[in-house]
Amino acid sequence: MNVKARITFKYSKEKEAKLSLKSLKPDNLGFIDSYQFNNCYICNLNSDSLRTILATIDDLLFGEMMVEKIMTLKE
Repeated sequence: MNVKARITFKYSKEKEAKLSLKSLKPDNLGFIDSYQFNNCYICNLNSDSLRTILATIDDLLFGEMMVEKIMTLKE
């Protein structure tokens, strides 16, 4: 079975989407095809296992929450 998912994080500013991409991309190499478009950080996931997709989404959301906290500290 092939499982696909797309997660889009929308930010108020384009520079926040770029920062999120730069922060999370090294951790996602080989697992997630991610890119930044305007003020969005977009992640495409593809796996043979639903369990793997769900675990990857969980890791991605946790990482993004950390990036968001850091961005609020910098303001």
